[in-house]
Amino acid sequence: MEAAASIGSPIIIQASNGGAAFFAGKSINNKEPKEQASIAGSVAMALHVRQMAKYYGIPVVLHSDHCAKKLLPWFDGMLAADEEFFEKNGEPLFSSHMLDLSEEVDEENIETCKKYFERMAPMKIWLEMEIGITGGEEDGVDNSHADVNKLYTQPEQIWSVQSTLASVADHFSIAAAFGNVHGVYKPGNVKLNPAILKTHQEFVRSKLGGSEEKPCYFVFHGGSGSTEEEIKTAVEAGVVKMNVDTDTQWAYWEGILDFYKAKEGYLQGQIGNPDGEDKPNKKFYDPRVWLRKAEETMVARVKKACQDLGNVNTLALPL
Repeated sequence: MEAAASIGSPIIIQASNGGAAFFAGKSINNKEPKEQASIAGSVAMALHVRQMAKYYGIPVVLHSDHCAKKLLPWFDGMLAADEEFFEKNGEPLFSSHMLDLSEEVDEENIETCKKYFERMAPMKIWLEMEIGITGGEEDGVDNSHADVNKLYTQPEQIWSVQSTLASVADHFSIAAAFGNVHGVYKPGNVKLNPAILKTHQEFVRSKLGGSEEKPCYFVFHGGSGSTEEEIKTAVEAGVVKMNVDTDTQWAYWEGILDFYKAKEGYLQGQIGNPDGEDKPNKKFYDPRVWLRKAEETMVARVKKACQDLGNVNTLALPL
């Protein structure tokens, strides 16, 4: 939120299943009842952001990320929280949720998404779904050895999603695979082809018989390590959201690493440093000091991502 406020732009804050459980507390049993820590952590995160966003003066989209079939109890718990919040406030707790059933057959994936979307639509909750898989490993789902062909979604798959979900409502997006991989890898190891998203748009437009240039809303997963040109091509083809997890994790750690290297002599004990053997070090090892350094490098990386996506001074643009 600090990064977005500094550049006058909206931002998406999302919870993953594992991240939500961590937010709740690693000592909470997440298996019985199923996903209770992830549900509680997600709700707590959403309530915290709602409380604090007004002080940053920017719109914040509250989202939950990849929910595989085995994690559906987590999704159910968040939807129950949405419904409870909606009944009291006239709006859902979250703005958006993602179902990632890309490991299932297309028919099951799409029909399950439709079933949940019918429950979400009356509350105006955005649905993000994935068809075709994102490679690599993320949050306990390992697609490192997946069939390469599945890393590239086909136009017919996109049309199946678009035609089915559009029969419910229009507020949904598709995480279509175009060679995406979670994480950061050596150049040449990941072959992104965001240009195929344009092909998908053309295919859907021909099926609809309309004039809308980009009838589909796409999502770019595995954005970390991508080039500015790849991101630009994806946005031009209709990408409205990009996940940047691995790069922001590194940015957060880098702030701590740099601080430690610069202040190493002050971080070897509570007393004694290069200024004197009786000098206290509390102002160096106080967690608020080095966590703030992590926040500063995270802010810089988020601003860079927003710049790459064209999300700078967005709030100043006419509606």
